[in-house]
Amino acid sequence: MNFTDNQLRLYLVTDRSFLHGRDLTDVVMQAVKGGVTMVQLREKDICTSDFVDLAQSLKTALYGTSVPLIINDRIDVALAVDADGVHIGQSDMPYSIARQLMGPDKIIGLSVENFDDIEAANLLDVDYIGVSPVFATPTKTDTATPFGLNGLTRAVDMSTHPTVAIGGINGSNAREVIETGTRGIAIVSAIMGANDPTDAAQNLLKTMNQ
Repeated sequence: MNFTDNQLRLYLVTDRSFLHGRDLTDVVMQAVKGGVTMVQLREKDICTSDFVDLAQSLKTALYGTSVPLIINDRIDVALAVDADGVHIGQSDMPYSIARQLMGPDKIIGLSVENFDDIEAANLLDVDYIGVSPVFATPTKTDTATPFGLNGLTRAVDMSTHPTVAIGGINGSNAREVIETGTRGIAIVSAIMGANDPTDAAQNLLKTMNQ
């Protein structure tokens, strides 16, 4: 799949804690129906075989759409299901090794937590960076100091790569976040925890486009 930075516009990051008995693939596909442009499967507390099964289910469901499937951290899982790419953090496998394993045609995103990380990322040929966190977020408690809107604006200006903003973003602040110049927003609870993921995605896009 050819990557374009337009695919970062509404980036869904999964979190099964918000499902409350619902099927992960069903919730993701409802969100895609509402306009989600990229999906990252993030699983921190799951065995490898179950992670592969979930990834394969999502890949099959997303087949025929223009929505890339990105695997968080686990390059082995991404390779096992031939996912479109991986997203790695500062403490994950070094980018150079990840690229060697994934090959030149796969998408690789890198989380940055401060301005030094952004300067370092500028020396790499990553496809995009995830600026994290923009705001404090209940879904991830081990994050660095939030960038805030001013910090995000500076991050966008500094980066030579397309940026996607993540952390505490929802319908109340999505427009302000997009106005910083970031290519997209990454959403967890505002979609995964919504009663109607399709409607939630549509409303976020409307807010961003106002």
